[in-house]
Amino acid sequence: MIFLPQGLSSTMKVLLLKDPKTKDLASDPYVKELSSHGLQATLIPVLSFKFVSLDHFFDKLSHPESYAGLIFTSPRAVEAVKLCLQKPAHKEAWKDHLCAKWNSKPVYVVGKATASLVEEIGLSSEGEGSGNAEKLAECICSKGLSYSAPILFPCGSLKKEVLPKKLQEKNVPLETITVYQTGPHPAIQVSLSDYFTKEGVPASIVFFSPSGLKYCLLFLKDLPSDQLNQIKFAAIGPTTAEAMAEEGIPVSCTAQNPTPQDLAIRIKQIGMQ
Repeated sequence: MIFLPQGLSSTMKVLLLKDPKTKDLASDPYVKELSSHGLQATLIPVLSFKFVSLDHFFDKLSHPESYAGLIFTSPRAVEAVKLCLQKPAHKEAWKDHLCAKWNSKPVYVVGKATASLVEEIGLSSEGEGSGNAEKLAECICSKGLSYSAPILFPCGSLKKEVLPKKLQEKNVPLETITVYQTGPHPAIQVSLSDYFTKEGVPASIVFFSPSGLKYCLLFLKDLPSDQLNQIKFAAIGPTTAEAMAEEGIPVSCTAQNPTPQDLAIRIKQIGMQ
């Protein structure tokens, strides 16, 4: 059982359990946006990533003629491309002809962060406003295209089957390749303990993925119930909210779109309730 210090105010403190967008945690866009709304936001990384099969992945990227397009549903999948391009020969081939050939095909993304990274590797993208994999699948299917080749989908080891299933139902062929494995951040338990010891109970805790939730559950379930009941739990999107509900974590709010601005609005709303 974890006992917390008495007398520490939890007023408008928000704990973000997510992978940081920058090395400097304080400059993460979610931390900055929530802070601009008068919220005391703290970020604790909960996931670690290991990239795999990159040579095999670049073999596929080297044959755009074999695919009808690309799908990126996470920043890590785009980072896998960047890692492939660190080899001089790969980078030269990408600049010389591969990038242009992929740009002649649709490149679908979920979210602005992923779209921005895709732009950095020279590709134009569509679908960033979809917000989650399910809506992106609907966007792809709504185009009514007929496919003679599959769409290439680099993904993580913990990917949800929502997008592949929806595309399969609409006869949109998909070829997946696992390019990174997700695991718990090695310092997660220590970081959480330190936060609660020093800061007390936050007003809100925000989860950004089902896997992030999974790796934090043991810590949260060890909190005294009277203190756990003080916390309002938020989700960045419907998939995470669903995972929270399945684990018995009450969902106080879900961001309308997975952006810092939408999350800040919802956190402020539940903070005034």
